[in-house]
Amino acid sequence: MIDCGAIRSAVSEVTLVRHPESLGGAVRSAGASVCRRVGGTLAITYSIEADLARVRVPPPRSPCVVHGLWQHTCCECFIALDGQPGYHEFDFAPSGAWVAYAFAKYREGAPLADEGLNPRVAVRRAAERIEVDASIPLERLSDMHRRGRLALALSVVVEHEDGVLSYWALKHPAGKPDFHHRDSFVLELEGL
Repeated sequence: MIDCGAIRSAVSEVTLVRHPESLGGAVRSAGASVCRRVGGTLAITYSIEADLARVRVPPPRSPCVVHGLWQHTCCECFIALDGQPGYHEFDFAPSGAWVAYAFAKYREGAPLADEGLNPRVAVRRAAERIEVDASIPLERLSDMHRRGRLALALSVVVEHEDGVLSYWALKHPAGKPDFHHRDSFVLELEGL
C-alpha cells in the first residue's frame, strides 16, 4: 500500500472500469489509490484482482526504463495541469520497469530521458491479486506540477494468457480504448 506519510491531499480510492469492447474474463476488478504528499510527490497504488494463472505478468527485474510497456500488462498514469493542453504519461509494469513521456498536446510527444523521474516501482503479488506502487516526483516535471491543480487519468492494461488485452480506466471516451483522450482525465487533485 502507498505510504502517503505527510499527505497534502486526501487519499482517493477509485475503481477502474473495463472498456466495453475488451475481451478476456480473467480480471475481476481493477482500482487505484492516489495521494499527493507534502512536497508534491504523487503516490499511487494500483490493484488488480484476477485469475492470475490466466494473465501474463512480466517477471521481476531491476528497475529500468522500457518502452512499449502498454503492449503488455501495465499500469498507467496521465498527468495534466488544470486547463493546459500538455500532459505526461507514466507506465509501470509489474516487473518493476517504467517509462515516462511528455506530450505538448493530444498524442504529440516523446519519451522523457530523465532517469531522475524514477518512480520507485514496487510490486506485491498474492494468489489472486497484484499491487503496483509508484511514487512520481512531480518537481521533476515542473514546479507548477509540484504545486498546481492536476487532472489525472488512471488506467490498467491486462494481457491475458492468449495475448488478448483488456483495458481498464476511470472513464472511457466513446469508441476504441484511448487513455490519452482528455475526457479520461477525471480525477482532480487540488494544488498545494
